Amino acid sequence: MPFVAVTLAVAAGLFLSWLLRKIVLRLNRGRPELQATSRVARRPLQLAICLIGVRTALGLTAAGDSWLPGVDHLLLIALIGSLAWLGVAVLLIIEAVVLGRYSVDVADNRRARRLRTQMILARRIGVALVVVLAVGSVMLTFPAIQALGAGLLASAGVISIVAGLAAQTSLVNVFAGMQLAFTDAIRVDDVVVVQKEWGRIEEITLTYVVVHIWDDRRLILPSTYFTTTPFENWTRRQSEVMGTVEFDLDWRAPVEDMRAELRSVLAGTDLWDERVGVLQITDATGGFVRVRILVSAADSAALFDLRCLIREAMVTFLQQGHPEALPQQRWTEAAADAGTSSRRQQPLRSLGSPGPDSVRGTPDPQESQLFTGSIEAVQRSRAFTGPGDEVFQERDESLASRNRPLDR
Repeated sequence: MPFVAVTLAVAAGLFLSWLLRKIVLRLNRGRPELQATSRVARRPLQLAICLIGVRTALGLTAAGDSWLPGVDHLLLIALIGSLAWLGVAVLLIIEAVVLGRYSVDVADNRRARRLRTQMILARRIGVALVVVLAVGSVMLTFPAIQALGAGLLASAGVISIVAGLAAQTSLVNVFAGMQLAFTDAIRVDDVVVVQKEWGRIEEITLTYVVVHIWDDRRLILPSTYFTTTPFENWTRRQSEVMGTVEFDLDWRAPVEDMRAELRSVLAGTDLWDERVGVLQITDATGGFVRVRILVSAADSAALFDLRCLIREAMVTFLQQGHPEALPQQRWTEAAADAGTSSRRQQPLRSLGSPGPDSVRGTPDPQESQLFTGSIEAVQRSRAFTGPGDEVFQERDESLASRNRPLDR
């Protein structure tokens, strides 16, 4: 009799789980992502319903048998495990459905990356809670552990202190991981610079963060690193970045010709996003002039290739067209007398007067100035002018009020 009842209970459980899944899918026909992800819950749902049916059937048909308590205990443990499995599957389905609404394969994916980071961490926290509850529920099914619980509660204060000290580092990392996810300091796929390494946030867990370095290495850092150590996030608000290419050249470097060559290089490549393309002399000491080229690109990867392209093009341009601009070291002997000194200075004066065939270009403000000379440059300069005169005045008044002696 119990065998027949168990068989019927298993058959009824399989049919009921199939029917329940069909109803859920029919009610959510407009969500194709649910059709694929719901498969992860099929097995745990079948197992949980079948175990409930088997326990009910055995309780009705074998109530007085001596073997029933042991078998029922095993079935109860299996039921707790199947429900925990089902809970984890439900968390995976919720994560897939939510993330399916936001694609990260678009240009502006900041919101999607933020949501993805938070959902992944929330799912992991949920899985950890489900596992802890399942293990605790299984342990409470043993009478000996239930009796031990009263004694444990009496010394809970001492145990909590010892456990807190032992797990201090792990708990700090766990809370740091939660802080990273929900304060939006970093997101999955953010481009960061950590420990002088440039890479992408590949994974954020409760206790550590995996950074995919540009040369395919993985840098694993504790979550507390990102809450206690300064780091660079190149995609915090946007992916557009600017970078420099610098040359130490001779004083005879043809600046205007180099600007013309820079325009030609930028016009012939798709790596440049047409925001910034400036050539400036930023230093002129120590026998050389420092030529700095500032360019912009849509992201850090394009910027790296663009800087290499400009560097190679400028080196070739100077080698082939203006070898006199290459860095040179000069040694001049002291003049024996004033006449010799005067004769040696004569060619230098002749260099200052351009000949009839020489052409000297006028610098274009849009190509030689970064913060002035154009509308874009003026707008760029506003980011570095501070919060404004009103804020400055408010700060001065606040400082004066703090320093003012109390009236007696």
